[in-house]
Amino acid sequence: MRKLLVLFLIVFLASCSWPFGKKTNNSSANTEKGESVAQSDQPKPGDIKIVDGVEYIYARNRKYGLEQQEEYVWMRKDQYSPGLFDSLAGRLTGQSAADKQQRAELEQRIAKLETNLKQKDAAPQAAASPAQTSSLSSTRFAASAPPIAFAYPSPKMRRRVLILPLADTTNYKEEHLDELTTRKLVSRLEQSGAIIAIDPHALNIAGDPSTPEVMQSLNELYGIGAVVKGALSEVYTSTSKIEGANPNDKQVSFALARISLDVYNTETGTLLRRLNGRNPFFLSRENGEMSSEKAKVDAIDLAIELIADDLLKSLLSLDWHTRIASIETDRVFLNAGSLSGLQKGDLLEVYTPGTQVIDKTTNLPLGRTKGSYKGEVEVVEVFGVDASWAKITKPASFALTDLVYLKQR
Repeated sequence: MRKLLVLFLIVFLASCSWPFGKKTNNSSANTEKGESVAQSDQPKPGDIKIVDGVEYIYARNRKYGLEQQEEYVWMRKDQYSPGLFDSLAGRLTGQSAADKQQRAELEQRIAKLETNLKQKDAAPQAAASPAQTSSLSSTRFAASAPPIAFAYPSPKMRRRVLILPLADTTNYKEEHLDELTTRKLVSRLEQSGAIIAIDPHALNIAGDPSTPEVMQSLNELYGIGAVVKGALSEVYTSTSKIEGANPNDKQVSFALARISLDVYNTETGTLLRRLNGRNPFFLSRENGEMSSEKAKVDAIDLAIELIADDLLKSLLSLDWHTRIASIETDRVFLNAGSLSGLQKGDLLEVYTPGTQVIDKTTNLPLGRTKGSYKGEVEVVEVFGVDASWAKITKPASFALTDLVYLKQR
């Protein structure tokens, strides 16, 4: 019996070590798509293998470029979290048919937008009086969508807006991107033909322009209807190298930028609207040398475009008025002229300053009503940068504190 047991153990051990009785594994690992990838083959980004029950993913090394390390490494899947730049850049630099098609469609879209912009730049300039529309047409990324129509008071008149320099909370302070963004924002608003951007250095004001007391002075003395205050933040770039590409296209960069703006109504001294814009990542793509810097500029342009339409609507929702600067026997001088949109023959109504209306529930100002009606004047001549004089058509005892509104016909 003992001999039989020993013989059985010998046969059993021999069968376990016999090569043809062993289940082969081919040293393969399953990918996310269920495909088998041999360890002897060159792994591809995204491949997954299992070692001792632990999943590993073949992904880009985040320290690549900073230290002398491999560009792609195996890392534990539970410790891998692809960033935004990795996932988006990977889609454009990938080699699959779907990625190539997406990249081609994106390039065609950008080329079409550039063509539309060139055609718009070649067209004659619009009339001085802005239409009751707002459209995106300032950068090479502006969409060729139809204008979005909206009604607002005094559509003919341009609003005076004080735009304060944007704060810079990015990691690129030495590049002065805040100054660039402020200039581009001013240019974008002025291109609409509905805004007069006032330089804060040109005004004799003391204190923070976003405080209610200072805003009241800006409204009464300079006819400024709104103050825009904001910041540039969250500017990030991602640069990759494409092997085997054209030498001018070997380096591709993308960027993100976020612009936040607070719009204040100077008549009430309160916050009118808060806007935030972050650019679409794909449309900031730039190739070749200096691609990173160019992508940052593109990202800023795109972020401005995203909020430009809402910003214009907010500013144009404020009613327009001006002030009497000087009074003579039969005429008055106004601190608004051709730049503001006044023309010879325009009829204006004169009112005393109204009173501020306060919401009893929220204790917040709702706005200022028109005061007592005094009379009418008619513009005879516009002169200077932005001034005019008007004859008195309905005599009254006007005062320098009186406010002048465009007569609605």
